[in-house]
This record gives sequence, structure tokens and C-alpha cells, in this order.
Amino acid sequence: MSAVPVSGLEAAIGPVTNISDFIWGGTWDGAEILPIPPMVVILLGAGIYFMFGLRGYPLRRLFPSLAGLFKKSETKGAGEISPFAALSTALSGQVGTGNLAGVATAITLGGPGAIFWMWVTALFGMALAFAEGSLAVRFRSQAEDGTYRGGPMTYITHGLGPKWTWLAILFCLGTLFSALVTGNGIQANSLGDSANELFGVAEWVGGAVAAVAVFAVIIGGIKSIGKVAETVVPWMAGAYLLMAFVALMINLPYLPETFYRIFAGAFGYDAAAGGFLGGMIIIAIRAGVARGLFSNEAGQGSTPIAHAVAQTNDPAAQGRFAMMGTFIDTIVICTMTALVMLTVAGDFTVTDANGVTQAVQHAWQSDLNGFAMTSGAYAAAFPYLVLGIPIGTLIVSVALILFVFTTLLTWSYYGERAITYLYDLFPGSSLKGEQRLHFLWRVLWCVVIFFGSFAPLELVWRLGDISNAAMTFPNIIALMALSGVVFALAKGNRAAGTDHGRETPTELLEDITGAPGH
Repeated sequence: MSAVPVSGLEAAIGPVTNISDFIWGGTWDGAEILPIPPMVVILLGAGIYFMFGLRGYPLRRLFPSLAGLFKKSETKGAGEISPFAALSTALSGQVGTGNLAGVATAITLGGPGAIFWMWVTALFGMALAFAEGSLAVRFRSQAEDGTYRGGPMTYITHGLGPKWTWLAILFCLGTLFSALVTGNGIQANSLGDSANELFGVAEWVGGAVAAVAVFAVIIGGIKSIGKVAETVVPWMAGAYLLMAFVALMINLPYLPETFYRIFAGAFGYDAAAGGFLGGMIIIAIRAGVARGLFSNEAGQGSTPIAHAVAQTNDPAAQGRFAMMGTFIDTIVICTMTALVMLTVAGDFTVTDANGVTQAVQHAWQSDLNGFAMTSGAYAAAFPYLVLGIPIGTLIVSVALILFVFTTLLTWSYYGERAITYLYDLFPGSSLKGEQRLHFLWRVLWCVVIFFGSFAPLELVWRLGDISNAAMTFPNIIALMALSGVVFALAKGNRAAGTDHGRETPTELLEDITGAPGH
């Protein structure tokens, strides 16, 4: 009997899965190799280091920073977009499939306890986000035409010096990989599925429409992206949170049980077994940390690319905006998504190993996975039909499409900045050459959206985990090397650190502009 032919993409799933599982789970071919996954050590270790080094600064300044989101600066600083627009742009990159499908994946892999470890990752991630945002403004640069740009590649180049250029190159290569896979392929794949479920069109049709819409915005560069993000993101997030809140109020009696499951699961408590199971703890940590990073991107090095162009000369102020992005994304939006899936009661079923189907009360206990689990929970909360579709499914599908659309906008800019940095390393690079490169990149970006909308889902998601790590590792090295500068910036020393290859920007020595209250 001849073997069934296997496509190249299907054949790649096995090796890619092993690499992904090793990085995030410490396993290979399903067998445990390391008791604690490498990326858990790197991310939580760095987050704990910065939280203690900053003496709890992100937590101490949490509420003043939240209040600062609603204050406007009296003076406009140098930069491309307002500090709030920079936060909205960063948030539009953070708030995507990770907040809907990713949370469901975390619960599927690690149980309700994974949500607790998502919270822990986010709290320590706030310290990493502050470090990234403040360094991005401190070491940002200006192009020949006077526009500001920055991110890990510039705080490596100007903050650490030419001997560290190799690290900036590694980061940019990782960013290109991550942009095309995580910021594009995964988002486009989810958008294609959502368009198919919502409108009944083929995935490629949804991808084609998205590609055209995205191109219409990104052709205008960061100012166009920032304007759309500043307009869409606050309303988009607010409407989604309101819907989640109503769903929880409808199912309020189940909420105490949900929190019990989260905390019991986080520490491996199994009532049926009558004790704590160490294996359950590791599983919950693995799933929570991996999905937490995918959602909020703390330590990954992506959001500082957006914060670097903020119209402010106060690194610490923009660092506080950056850490608010992590807080809003995971502690607020992801939490509400998780609570809905764990709390809302409905008519769900699960099939056991013997093929027997039985009724269960909540979506997370059922056979549903990924976005289908999220959609199922909202459909149970809001079952009234509109055009034959439960209103809950309709609303959450529209939310996913909007989340994905804004993510595609922001990640196109992240990739553009990475490829521009690499281009500028070559002799003969010019501003005109950059402009041509930007146009070609934007066209390529939209082509990938189209093809990503119907690519195999498992391979795309697994590549996403690997690409996140490819960005994170060089960025964490840079953050640790510049940690002393971060601690000084938090104390108000805006010109902390040494500038390599240039003079310290005069804007850092002038009166504070562009920060709330200034």
C-alpha cells in the first residue's frame, strides 16, 4: 500500500512543534527535558530582577500612571505622535488574537490555573515594559529628514556601543521573523477563520479584503497608523470590556467558583486527588507564561519601537505609558476574556477517550478550542439570533477582526523599522533608498496577509512561539546590560547612561515636555 503523500507544510509541523515545546515547555517529543522551560526562566527572572531593582516602581506608580492616561500635556515635545497615540499604537499591536484565542489556548493547555500565571507574568512584565519604554525614548535617533525612530536596535547601538551591533542585528532578524509570523501570519489566519464563520466566505477572501484595508493605512507610515490606533483602540477595548462585564453579571453566581478554580489550579490543587500535584503546577506555569508573553509582549522588544516616537523628552514618563500597555492588555482584557470562558454557563458537550459524549456546564470544559471556545462562551451569554447567528458570536467575531486589523497595522511598522536598521548598515544606504524599501515592505506585508489567512493553523501558531523567543532573547540581554540606566531613569535622571557614536541629545537636558502634568 502506498503511503499518503505529505505536504511540505505538514511535514514541518513535527520539528517546529518540538522546538516550540522545548523553548516554552522544556519538552522534546513529549518527554520532559528541563523541569523549568528556558523562556520561563528568562522572562520571569528578568522581570523579577527589574521589579526589585526598581524597588517596586511599577506597582508604586500604578494608580498615578492610570490617572496619567486621562491627562494631556500642556506642552508638545519632539517626536512623531502623542504619548497616548504611541500607547494606543503599542496596544493595537498587543491586543490581538492572544486576548481571544490565546487565552483559550492557555486554559486548554494549563487549565484555569494558567490564568494566575498570566497575571504574574504581566505584573513582572510591567517592570520590563517600563525598562523598554524608557530606554526607547532615552536612546532614540533621528533620520536625515528629522523623523524620530527607535527601539531595542537603537538602545543597543547608542546605549551599549558599536561592539554590540551584532546583538542589534540579531534582534532585527528576530523582529522580521516575528513580524511576518506572529504579527502577520497568526493574525491573518485568525481573521480568515473569523470571516469564514461570520460571513460564510472563503478564508482567502477575508485575507484579500484585510490586505487592501491594511495597505490603505500603512502606506501613510507611523503617523497614519498612530491616528487610526488612537481613534479605534480605546473604543474597541472599551466596548469589548463592557460586553464581557455584562456577560459576567448575567452569570454572577458562578464567579466565586471561577476564582477558586484559578487559584487552586495555579498551585496544583486537585480536590479529586485530595492534594497538590506538582506536575499540574508546571503545566499551568508553562501555558500561562507562554500565552502571557504572546499577548502583552513584555520583554519581547516590540512595543518600545512604538513608544520611541512619542512626542516627549521624558523617558520615565513614556516608560510608565509602556507599562500601562502591559497592564491593560493582560490584567484587564485577557482577564475579562478568561473570566467569561470560565464563568458563563451554557449547553456544552465533551467527548471522553471512549467516545462517550456528555454535557458540561462551561465552554472551557468542552471540546471547543481556541477562538471557538471564546465564541462559544459569548454565544451562551448572548444567545439571541441575528441573521441566524448568536449575537454573542457576532460581537466577539467583529471584535476579533478589529483586534487583528489594528495588530496588523502596528506590526507592519515594527518589521519596517527592523529592515530599515539592517539596510542602514550597508555602505551607500540613503533616505531615498529607505523610502523605496518601505514601499516594498508594505506591499510584501499585505501579500503575506493574503497567504497567511489560509495557511495551516498549527504550524503558524508554533512558529509564533519560536519567533517570539527569537526577539526576546537579544532584547533581554540588552535590557540587563542597561539595567543601571533604567534604574537611574526611574529616579528622574533623564540623561542617564553614556551615548555611543553621538552627543547626548539636547532634548534630554531641556525642560520636560510631552508628559502628563508638564
